[in-house]
Amino acid sequence: METYTVIVLLLAATIRVATPLLLAALAGMFSERAGIIDLGLEGKMLGAAFAAASVSAVSGSAWLGLGVGVLTAIALSLLLGFACVTHRGNQVVAAVAVNIVVGGLGPTLALAWFSLGGQTPQLDAAGQRFTALIWPWALSAREVPLPGLLYAELLSGHNLVVYLAAVLVPAAAWVLYRTRFGLRLRAVGENPQAVDTAGISVTALRYQAMIISGGLCGVAGTYLSIAASSGFVRDMTAGKGYLALAALIFGKWRPYPTLGACLLFAFTDALAVRLQGVPLPIVGVIPVQFILALPYVLTVLLLAGFVGRAIAPRAIGVPYTKER
Repeated sequence: METYTVIVLLLAATIRVATPLLLAALAGMFSERAGIIDLGLEGKMLGAAFAAASVSAVSGSAWLGLGVGVLTAIALSLLLGFACVTHRGNQVVAAVAVNIVVGGLGPTLALAWFSLGGQTPQLDAAGQRFTALIWPWALSAREVPLPGLLYAELLSGHNLVVYLAAVLVPAAAWVLYRTRFGLRLRAVGENPQAVDTAGISVTALRYQAMIISGGLCGVAGTYLSIAASSGFVRDMTAGKGYLALAALIFGKWRPYPTLGACLLFAFTDALAVRLQGVPLPIVGVIPVQFILALPYVLTVLLLAGFVGRAIAPRAIGVPYTKER
C-alpha cells in the first residue's frame, strides 16, 4: 500500500511539473508550425514569471499578475516577430538575445524594486497566488486508497492553470487541424509562397502565431511564479523552455504526442526529486548532481535518435521575402 501511495503522489507531481512544459511546447508548436524557430520560449516564460510575481506582490491580485505576465510574454514575442518576420533577421540569434536580456533584466529590476537579492517578495495565499482547487469529497476520499486516493491526488488538488493546460491540448489540436486558420498556419510553415499566391498575408499569419505563442508562454511563466511557487527567483525556469522545445520535436510538432513527451520529461523530473537522498539497492545513495541531470540526459538520448527522424515544417527558420 505504501508503494501504491508513492506511485500516486509521483504521478500527481508529474502532472504539476508537466504543466509549464506543456504550455510552452504548445506555444512553440504554433510559432514553429508557422515557420518561426522559437528558441525564445525560455526568455518569454522568464519575463512573464517576473512580471506576474511583481504585479501580484504589489497589487495583491493573482489575476492581475496573470494578465500582466501574458502581456509581457506577448510583447517579447512581438519583439521577436519584429526582428525575424518584419526585418527577416536570424531567428536563432534574435531568440538567444531575448533569452539573455530577460535573464539579466528580471533579477536586476527585482533588486532595484524590492531589494531582496534579485527576487520578488514571498506571496501569501490571500489572493496573490493561484492555489489548489479541492474537488467535492476529495479530503474524505483520501482515506480510501482505491479509487479515493486517485481522485484526491490526480483529479483534485491542482490549481486552475493545470486544468487549463489539459483543456488546451484538444483545443490546440482542433484549431490546427479543424479550422481554416489552422490550415493556413500549417501551410505558411510548409510553403509560404503558395500561401502568398493565394492572397493571404504570410506576415500577418506569422505575427498571429507569435501572439498565440506569447500568450501561452505568459500563462506558463505565470504558473511558475504565482502558482507552483510563491514568487520570482533568478533563473527559475531552469531550462524548461528548452525542454519544452525538445518535447515539441519529440512529439513531431503534433499536440497529443507532444503531451506524451512533456509527461515523460516531467516524470523523470518528479522522480529525480523523490530519489534525492533515498538509498537504492546495490548502488546506495545516488549523488544529487546526477539525479538533477536525469531529465536533461533523457532529453539528449531521445533527441539523439531513439525516437526516429522528426521532420520539421519545411519553411521553418527561412525568412520569407515577398516576390514582386
